[in-house]
Amino acid sequence: MERTSTILLVEDNEDNQEIYRIILAHHGYAVLQAYDGGLGVEMARAHAPDLILMDLTMPVMDGLEATRMLKADPATAAIPVVALTAHTGSEDRAAAAAAGCAAFLSKPVEPGRVAAEVRRILEDGAGPRPSPKEERR
Repeated sequence: MERTSTILLVEDNEDNQEIYRIILAHHGYAVLQAYDGGLGVEMARAHAPDLILMDLTMPVMDGLEATRMLKADPATAAIPVVALTAHTGSEDRAAAAAAGCAAFLSKPVEPGRVAAEVRRILEDGAGPRPSPKEERR
């Protein structure tokens, strides 16, 4: 049986959370949600999602710092992170890439574009990663 890909959505705006959650679920993804970067890091470590959608401007810990922490941790370093941000300058793109983001989506972004980018990255990575329990077998 094929395993459903799990997406961790780290976004502090409740409206964006709901829109992205609905579109991702519609496309068949399981969606976990976190409202700040610190909780996003904790959830990534606990649940090992297949991909993380990371807002870059959030309270507690911003998305760049959260991404750097995830990329520095061998347990989460291989999880692709897609930056979601309203900051669209070339310096913002460079900062996201330097932190370890695999892609960059500028807000406002059409929800279907988010799902298409998730699908593209997961397909490039050959689909869902084995869960930690599957890897131990």
